[in-house]
Amino acid sequence: MTKEEIIAAVRNCTQEIGHAPSVGELITRTKVSIYGIKKYFGNYKRLLEACGLERGGSGYVVGLESLFPDWAGVVRKLGRVPTMMDYQLHGRYSSRPLVRHFGGWPHVPAGMLEYGRAEKMGDDWKDVLDVVAKHLTERPDLPRASRRTLSGSLRPIIQDDEPFYGPPMADGPMVFCPTNEAGVAVLFGAVAKDLGFRILRVQTGFPDCEAMLEVEPGRWQRKLIEFENDSRNFLLHGHLAAKCNMIVCWKHNWPECPLEVVELSSAISDLQSANRKGKDCDRG
Repeated sequence: MTKEEIIAAVRNCTQEIGHAPSVGELITRTKVSIYGIKKYFGNYKRLLEACGLERGGSGYVVGLESLFPDWAGVVRKLGRVPTMMDYQLHGRYSSRPLVRHFGGWPHVPAGMLEYGRAEKMGDDWKDVLDVVAKHLTERPDLPRASRRTLSGSLRPIIQDDEPFYGPPMADGPMVFCPTNEAGVAVLFGAVAKDLGFRILRVQTGFPDCEAMLEVEPGRWQRKLIEFENDSRNFLLHGHLAAKCNMIVCWKHNWPECPLEVVELSSAISDLQSANRKGKDCDRG
């Protein structure tokens, strides 16, 4: 088995039995061998770490629903955003799951603030969210999300038994703009070649897509891509930034994102503008 096949086998086994398997469970349930573990990872602990599994306790995957209250508790205890060493001393978990989730320790505060707001944790953790927000405002090097104000008094009645469609897409591959991850995947497939990509494979597991991209004239690199309707859904879904290179989304609304982002709404608009200019030149 290849290194990637071993990692996939561990993750599939974890989903089947509800926790990270012991060595015996893995060998019994899969085709993974001790030789393969030692060859590619050195030992079983490193294999679990490569799979995004926390070794503490029974080896369960540590999700943001557990990491957030633990990290937020350290913020509340110290009265400030903790350093990695602070969290190692006062937190229940190691820093590794947080680093995997957000792609690096400097991204943890912004990621946790985004998660806390999205999950509406202001009632229980308002003091913590305020501390984190203040910390981020004192970091001018970090990007800031723009604020939008909605206007108008019209409040249409939403029909619960009818599906939602996005706004009409002018001259695009789809009649309406996507409203979910599946629509983004279909739209990306329609314009991937125009954007310089060549799709290698698509799968149901994370990450969704593997593609090649010409990063310089005549030079290509592989990109591991996750499809999201909104880029910040990557964070809400608990994906590991360390296991992905790029997010392809319809709207990019996660300014602190540590990954490359292709915002299809902007990319398609640019392609349409380029096509119109080309036609104008042809007429001239």
